[in-house]
Amino acid sequence: MTYRFTAQFAWGIDDPDQEPCLQAGVAESEDEESFSLHFMCGFEEPDAQEVSLGMDTYCLVTPDQSTAYGCVRMLEFGQDLLRVTLDPESLDDLDLEDHVIEVVLRAPAGDVARMREVLPRILAYGRANARPRLIMV
Repeated sequence: MTYRFTAQFAWGIDDPDQEPCLQAGVAESEDEESFSLHFMCGFEEPDAQEVSLGMDTYCLVTPDQSTAYGCVRMLEFGQDLLRVTLDPESLDDLDLEDHVIEVVLRAPAGDVARMREVLPRILAYGRANARPRLIMV
């Protein structure tokens, strides 16, 4: 199954003076109850404790703060559509029912461009076997 929503907001942040980690994401609205996908990773390489806990890669956070590490299997980034395919085993951790999420991008073009710049760097963070296939159109 596929879950589809329209994102009015997009962001990409990679300034350690502004935030404690790299961040990129999309949201339906500014309302905390709206659906969103928030991708994050550290600025520094994972440390020994993160490796031992399996937190040595990027994470994905959903609106209720459910979190999974290294869960994206494929990310397709078109001009007006972002398609995220998740590891089906991560659905319980993320409190989701569908492993494919399609995001119609209606956020300002500059914000989408910034997300397009930062998101691949986030998904390349940490252990190699957690890195998804990226298709950037």
